[in-house]
Amino acid sequence: MTKHFLLLLFAVYVAAIDEEPFIGVNIGRDLSDMPHPTQVVALLKAQQIRHVRLYDADQAMLIALANTGIKVAVSVPNEEILAIGQSNTTAAKWVSRNVVAHYPATNITSICVGSEVLTALPNAAKVLVSALKFIHSALLASNLDHQIKISTPLSSSMIFDSFPPSQAFFNRSLNPVLVPMLEFLQTTGSYLMLNTYPYYDYMKSNGVFPLDYALFKPLPPNKEVIDSNTLLHYSNVFDSVIDAAYFAMAFLNYTNIPVVVSETGWPSKGDSNEPDATVENANTYNSNLIKHVLNVTGTPKHPGIGVSTYIYELYNEDAKAGSLSEKNWGLFDANGKPIYVLQLTESGGVLANDTTNQTYCVAKDGADPKMLQAGIDWACGPGKVDCSPLLQGEPCYEPDSVVAHANYAFDTYYHQMGKSPQSCDFNDMATISSTNPSHGSCVFPGSLGNNGTFPNVTLSSMNSTNSDSSAWNLHGGELGIRSLLKMILLLLWGVVLL
Repeated sequence: MTKHFLLLLFAVYVAAIDEEPFIGVNIGRDLSDMPHPTQVVALLKAQQIRHVRLYDADQAMLIALANTGIKVAVSVPNEEILAIGQSNTTAAKWVSRNVVAHYPATNITSICVGSEVLTALPNAAKVLVSALKFIHSALLASNLDHQIKISTPLSSSMIFDSFPPSQAFFNRSLNPVLVPMLEFLQTTGSYLMLNTYPYYDYMKSNGVFPLDYALFKPLPPNKEVIDSNTLLHYSNVFDSVIDAAYFAMAFLNYTNIPVVVSETGWPSKGDSNEPDATVENANTYNSNLIKHVLNVTGTPKHPGIGVSTYIYELYNEDAKAGSLSEKNWGLFDANGKPIYVLQLTESGGVLANDTTNQTYCVAKDGADPKMLQAGIDWACGPGKVDCSPLLQGEPCYEPDSVVAHANYAFDTYYHQMGKSPQSCDFNDMATISSTNPSHGSCVFPGSLGNNGTFPNVTLSSMNSTNSDSSAWNLHGGELGIRSLLKMILLLLWGVVLL
């Protein structure tokens, strides 16, 4: 009997490994002029966002999401936890109204029971596990328990002594709730949902670790943080927090529950005491986050096992209470205009959030002509830009000026490199612009293809013959590694059971 149970748990863990990680977005509604649900869905489809998390189960939004294929996480609001946690009947009615009535037309894949209940609503903590179980019973009665997972997003602030990660443990005062909750997640094959904000970790660190460590920026090996117990190297806060959650669960003897990040992000604007809440930092964090997740990088403790993540959030919530930064976590404003243009090369089209995608790399005003010429020479040489359109008699020869020629060479290189911000530098002689520098018959790369981009010019598509490969077809190499990992795990498990 014990062997069968262990095999069941192992099967759940292998299934979790096998699932491709995704990037989704949270959709908050504290806007003074909230877009209509059909407008929201139109934006999601335009951005190829395939996973969303709602903070409630708004009926109009669920109807608008019907027949789109978008995977939806609905939520039991915190104010409903007490009622549901004390009544199986109330839970059944909630599931009937908000899930069964819409499924499968609306592709509901998970239910978030509250948000940060243990830290934000301690009086409801005592009924949280009951709420999880009552919701599950209602799904079971409707034969939806295998299709829809149930979890509850937790704040990473519950994790104490989180560095080094190997020493992490949950707030022990919460163990009477956490232990049965983890037991429920393990038994139902669900996942731990975690809200983690490296922005706040950095703010509270008082300079203990550099900003680059919070933003996923590359660190030299001697700047990486080393866990002295495991000798694992950490190059970013995100991975450190995720591994701290794994170690904290292991401390309670739960080692096979995957982690899904239910909220993370970076504000693009803040009050005077929040100097690092900037557009540049928000862009850097979310761009690097998306690449980190979709590359199936995993964490130092679990390399190659991706962590699905929901970005906080789709829209800036101008009606939200609190500091200026609280209102500025969004990727878009209420009109669907991007707050900044994510710099992505391997997202498979997911969240290429410039709704026009028309950005260009051009020479800075007043740039030194000699430096510009050096930049042209580099781009047309080692940079491997095809500069033949700049030859005399060709479309981009006129005007015959170093600035005009630099604009073409710099912009072509920028697009070859997937519009990464680092590729538009040229010794600080170049800048990213939204103004199309094309003129006459000289058409710049950003003006080509659908939505103003080269068709399929991403690192992934350069190696693919299928232009519709999508985010989860980017990881052939990683999938091979993960398949090998599963085979090794199976062999090891077979030895254990002998």
